Amino acid sequence: MAKLYFYYASMNAGKSSTLLQAAFNYGERGMRVMLWTAALDNRPGFGAISSRIGLHSDAHRFDEASDIEKAVLEEHRETPLACLLIDEAQFLTKEQVWQCARLADTSNIPVLAYGLRTDFQGELFEGSATLLALADSLIELKAVCDCGKKATMNLRIDERGEAVRAGAQTEIGGNDRYVALCRKHFMERMAT
Repeated sequence: MAKLYFYYASMNAGKSSTLLQAAFNYGERGMRVMLWTAALDNRPGFGAISSRIGLHSDAHRFDEASDIEKAVLEEHRETPLACLLIDEAQFLTKEQVWQCARLADTSNIPVLAYGLRTDFQGELFEGSATLLALADSLIELKAVCDCGKKATMNLRIDERGEAVRAGAQTEIGGNDRYVALCRKHFMERMAT
């Protein structure tokens, strides 16, 4: 029976590269996968799924209105899929996570979702909260804080490297906008 997996971590833990490695492994064995990512990231030079170590791949893009279940089932009817891989899963809606659960439960398609657990204020994203509630398997990928401890938090920074304490939950950016920190150092930076 297929499962719904949630691979979560802070920024810079290798979520996208791990996803792309999984896709490569399936493909190497002649198995077909379907890749999805959030349509939010439209920065120039970025592939649909891009990792910091240079791996990239095209993918279907989802937004709040996307019916992922319908699109996957249409593709699956044409040529059976071995797996569904979703990057930036924190941006899934609650309903889209339920769609992923149904794909695993009723269509026997494993769903591997990769994303952040929390935002720059330590709050859960809607997609992450629903995945934490519904996923059959929760797998934490690890990033490292400057101090060497496990990084679990995402600090948003401004152009001077100072902590940003307020703003929209979603702001696309990389190392220029976010720093992965352990909880202790995150709280220290947010307090100053």
